[in-house]
Formats: sequence, structure tokens, C-alpha cells
Amino acid sequence: MRRLLIASIATAVVSSAVLAQEVRLPLKEGSIRFAVIGDSGTGDGHQLRVGKQLAAQRARVPFDLVLMTGDNLYGMERARDYEKKFTIPYKPLLDAGVKFYASLGNHDDTNQRLYKPFNMGGERYYTFKPDRSSVRFFALDSNYIDDKQIAWLEKELAASGSDWKVMFFHHPLYSSGGTHGSADLQREKLEPIFVKHGVNLVIAGHEHFYERVKPQKGIAYFTLGSSAKLRKGDLKRSALTEKGWDDGYGFMLMEIAGDDLYFEVLSDTAQLIDSGVVHRTGKVAPTPGRSSQPVVATKPASVP
Repeated sequence: MRRLLIASIATAVVSSAVLAQEVRLPLKEGSIRFAVIGDSGTGDGHQLRVGKQLAAQRARVPFDLVLMTGDNLYGMERARDYEKKFTIPYKPLLDAGVKFYASLGNHDDTNQRLYKPFNMGGERYYTFKPDRSSVRFFALDSNYIDDKQIAWLEKELAASGSDWKVMFFHHPLYSSGGTHGSADLQREKLEPIFVKHGVNLVIAGHEHFYERVKPQKGIAYFTLGSSAKLRKGDLKRSALTEKGWDDGYGFMLMEIAGDDLYFEVLSDTAQLIDSGVVHRTGKVAPTPGRSSQPVVATKPASVP
């Protein structure tokens, strides 16, 4: 147990390092590349501009999947609303075969799980693993974390066997937002499971800004909920904040290659807001009757 505590403290020290230079995705052979959007379903000009820029960036960074951190459709959810708030903004990507994977936000009807382009398989929470990869993604429903979802998560994580375990859902477990802040109830239920099973990365939405939180208990946390909604001035930078931005709309691009996850945060005008590398510093070996401590750190990196 003492070793686990020391590992967590060491990670916090390493993660405080300032990036020495701009880091771009290296586009390594065999890597897994994906985009992230959050709080996106307005159907207005902001969503259209983000969608247009996302499609433009795919010419530079070929990615095959997009994670959605919830609030996928604001307001009505009729057939024409799915068209206006999803199909039209992302049509070039959908036409190119890019798959979108949704999680449910507090503004979403649970029937979204039945919408095939969201690839939820009819479930409120689910998991998937890209072919020939060591990465497994888990979409959770953070609106209602009941015993059934907890049991499912424990079982799926225990059987995962993947080097990278990536969670995405709506409510951020750690946040410096003035309107919402950290989702303490969800953190109480989820964080012990994440630590026990070696989760590396957690991506959330809900807050209408971008924040990269300093690694907590060896886990990297990102919040991105400004792909169509924005609360300027709502990011109250705190001891949690490694990097934050609440001045505009944007999205994330990520690439996992070996033990490194590269990330870029871009605005709807292609401005680079944040970039860096999350390094998985060791393999997590489960020990019967004990928790396994995953260790990641945000580090300076040379540009390939």
C-alpha cells in the first residue's frame, strides 16, 4: 500500500512539468487515432463550424472514430432533430465511414441508445475495442450509476486485458467549473473501481469549456464540453487545473501509440489550444486481494 501511495505522489510531481514545445500527433503506424466532442447537439452555427473544422483536420490526422461525451441533442429529439443536430454537422465524416460512439448526458433521452449511428448497441453503457489494438473504450451513463452498471463495469474491466483502458462519460469527476464543479457522487462510486482495475484515461463533458486536470491517483482526466456550448469565464482555475480554456468552441484529437497518448485541443478556427503526451509508465499487474495502481504522467516530448 505504501508503494502505491509513493507512486501516486511521484506521478503528481512529474505531471507538473511544463511542455517544452508544441506537440503534434505523430501519426505512427498501427496507432489508434480518435476525436472527442462534447455537449455538441445544438444544430446551430457553432456546432456546424466545429464539425467543418473536425472534417478538415481529418485530412491531416486520419481518424476512424469519434467519442461523444454527452448532451448529444439539446431540446427535441425527433427524426428531423437528429438530422439537424447530428447528421448534417458531421455529414462529411459519416460519409467517409467515421464511426461515432455516444455517451448519455443530462440533456439526452435514453432512447438515443437505439439510434444506430451512435453505436451504443441499444445500451446505456457499453464497451468496444478497435481491431488489432491494445486499447479498450468504456462508455458509461453517469446520470444514473446503479448497482447493475457498477457490477457490469467491474466485470468488463477485470476481463479487459488491454494496456489502455479509456473511460468516457458526461459528468467530470474532477472539475474547476463555477457552474457545476466536480461530480463528487459519481467520483465516490467510480474512482475506486478505476484505480483498482488500472484505468488510464477519463474523458468527460458537461462543463462548457476545456480543462486538463493534473493526474489524480495515477489517472489522466480531460473535460471537453464546448463543441457547441460555451460558458465564458466559468473555468475557475484551481489546484486541479493543468491547462484550461473557456474562450471558444473546440474539440480534441488523440492518438495512442504504445505507451504514449498524444493529444491536441483545437478551436473551431484551427487554433491549437493545448497539446502534449500522456505516458503510461508501467503495466498494471493485478494482485489477488489488492488494488493495482495505474501510473500515467503528462510529460514533455520531442516532436517526431
